[in-house]
Amino acid sequence: MKALTWHGTRDVRVEEVPDPVLQDPTDAVVRITSTGLCGSDLHLYEPLGAFLTPGDVLGHEPMGVVEEVGAGVHDLKVGQRVVVPFNVSCGTCFTCSAGLHSQCETTQNREHGTGASLFGYTKLYGQVPGGQAEYLRVPFADTLPVPVPDGPADDRFVYLSDVLPTAWQAVEYAGVQPGDTLVVVGLGPIGDMAARIALHRGVEVIGIDLEPARLARARGRGVTALMLDDDVVETVQGLTDGRGPHAVVDAVGLEAHGSPAAGVAQKASRLLPDALAEKMMRKAGVDKLHALQLAIDLVRRGGTLSLSGVYAGAADPLPLFTMFDKQLTVRMGQANVHRWVDDILPLLTDEDPLGVDDFATHHLPLADAPQAYADFQAKDDGMVKVLFRP
Repeated sequence: MKALTWHGTRDVRVEEVPDPVLQDPTDAVVRITSTGLCGSDLHLYEPLGAFLTPGDVLGHEPMGVVEEVGAGVHDLKVGQRVVVPFNVSCGTCFTCSAGLHSQCETTQNREHGTGASLFGYTKLYGQVPGGQAEYLRVPFADTLPVPVPDGPADDRFVYLSDVLPTAWQAVEYAGVQPGDTLVVVGLGPIGDMAARIALHRGVEVIGIDLEPARLARARGRGVTALMLDDDVVETVQGLTDGRGPHAVVDAVGLEAHGSPAAGVAQKASRLLPDALAEKMMRKAGVDKLHALQLAIDLVRRGGTLSLSGVYAGAADPLPLFTMFDKQLTVRMGQANVHRWVDDILPLLTDEDPLGVDDFATHHLPLADAPQAYADFQAKDDGMVKVLFRP
């Protein structure tokens, strides 16, 4: 089959790889019909290369049709249309039963001290082949895939794999109520969708970004969209009675602008042998914390920070005095996809209140994936969300 594989920094290639096969009786093989390009994939494209092996298949936002099931699969049937969550979670262990599928005890990577395995996402998270491919092996076939109805285009449901539950959790963790004000830092796919979800709930949303196209897109949905500049904190305070918003979602993470030293450290890690580079990326402060620092500055005293952007450096310095002094609540973590599916599915109707049907800015064949990665990183051509058709 054809799949997108990693071969080095900014070097991804579509090439022939072996077809996936059933490895356990509870496995299924899914033929991929749509698969997304995520901002988190850019972490693999550049800063997290130390944790990848040439030939790793990328991608963690797939959906498709069940082609084959193992002898131990009783509920999922060949021919069913499914979305595959990015968490590889069993659905039955202690943490899954508590709604913490991103911490699944069955697939935790204890040798690395990390949570549940993820599709297409480095040796830190299981080195499980990903979904930017023609086919995908899916474990826990009776509990992991999300069956969806036939009929509507893939765009209606594919975001259940990551974008929708990640954005939903970001808003849930922000703890905002109707009439509250939420600031979303970063209006890429997750920030954009978090803003839409918050607006749907009657929350006033202020969005901040550097890209005029993304600001215009959010503004068209009813967001008060502000360009990131030196006066943005003062501007937001002026819009919120001088206090700041009730909560801030950081939807940026380690790709944030700022911190030249962190950028140098990320680039330096590429020059080291893998073992040393892994240690540097895991132990050193190599994240660009501008977005997080901005969120701390923006939020009102007694407010909440909700972090959906991915950070990687273990020793990154946080302004704990300011966080303590402002009495902030901080919630974060990988999205627990299955925890939110039942809340989201009723919104995926023909009325389309969240605008999922036209959320993608680009639909491309999988063969175009290498160029799409480059364009997405450069934010060229108004690119916000890409769906590949294998």
